[in-house]
Amino acid sequence: MKTIASCVEEIIKNQPFIEEGLSRNIINYSALAEHVQPMIEKRLHKSVKTGAIMMALRRYNPPIHASATTKMQRILKNLGDITVRSNLTDFTFQNSPTLIRSHAKILEQITTDRRIFYAFTRGILESNIIISSSEKDKVITSFTQETQLDLQENLSAISINLPHDNSKVPGLYYQIFKRLAWEGIALHEVVSTTNEFTILVKDVMVDRAFSVMKNLKNETYF
Repeated sequence: MKTIASCVEEIIKNQPFIEEGLSRNIINYSALAEHVQPMIEKRLHKSVKTGAIMMALRRYNPPIHASATTKMQRILKNLGDITVRSNLTDFTFQNSPTLIRSHAKILEQITTDRRIFYAFTRGILESNIIISSSEKDKVITSFTQETQLDLQENLSAISINLPHDNSKVPGLYYQIFKRLAWEGIALHEVVSTTNEFTILVKDVMVDRAFSVMKNLKNETYF
């Protein structure tokens, strides 16, 4: 049976910015109660007083990762070097039995040149190749037998080195994505290894995105 408290919890969990605001005690409970009142009444099929909603909001306990943690602060302070690479092209190909052979062809041509940016990710149905635009024609030639689903140009990659224990801290990627979202920065692609995190954005957004990534080390967001 649904209650006011369960409805409040359901709504807040689907809106992480609100959840974090509650954990930091910077949300106006009265205003928030009025905001969610129609949603709760729709779920319960009856009228609900804002006072009852406010009580449920005050009793709500955000998860640990939504509030300040010493470990998270330490991880952010110890983020490593940031590298920016511009003039990139992103290819999307449909997966096929011959895709790996096509991939091997392009690798043979670029592995000796360390100046070339290259990233390959394989999903269940499709694969992506992010490469320096100077090598665009080589990819097109190597993948002539493959089905190209998309092609995006004028992209830039911002990579940041992560501390070695980053995988043990819940919420690290959330902090990065949150700041980018607040600044209105749309991510074209995300590429992650164990200790390195790369975002791909349009060239026009690279300066703002770089500023966000840089300030992660210097500001407190909790």
